[in-house]
Amino acid sequence: MAITSERLRQTFSEGGAQEIYQEIKAGGDFLGFARQYAFDDDYRVARSALWGLTKARSEELSELQVILNELIDQAMQTKNSSVRRLTMNIIERLKMDEDDLRIEFLDFCLEHMVSMEEFPGIQTLCMKLAFRMCRFYPELTDELMRTLEAMETSYYSPAVKNVRNKILSGKL
Repeated sequence: MAITSERLRQTFSEGGAQEIYQEIKAGGDFLGFARQYAFDDDYRVARSALWGLTKARSEELSELQVILNELIDQAMQTKNSSVRRLTMNIIERLKMDEDDLRIEFLDFCLEHMVSMEEFPGIQTLCMKLAFRMCRFYPELTDELMRTLEAMETSYYSPAVKNVRNKILSGKL
């Protein structure tokens, strides 16, 4: 069955996401698929497209490196938490060099990693991405560590505490 917006709008299962991935893989055009569907205004289409893309191997996802900035924009601007989490999952798996540092994205990650209104999956991805961005600048790394140390951990999920502790102990 061909991948269409209508089909993506109705994909709600892990199995469906795996099928989408297998079809993208067979077509061999991860970038074209992402450009066509991952930024769709219908969050259900974008969510399903991104979910399928998260099943890809890192080598396959590397095709998306050229749209890193568009993915970052989407993560910061979307109102849909599933689209945000899946987009950030993909960003986290892409290469991020010093030249890729965007201060507004770092600020976004620093804010959302400690936000009690944010979902734990997004908080952990924000922590990991903030850590990756800060590693290029010792003063930013120091600020991140102070922020992590100041977190009142009793308010956070085990996943958030785990990532926090790994960063603080140097094991991430």
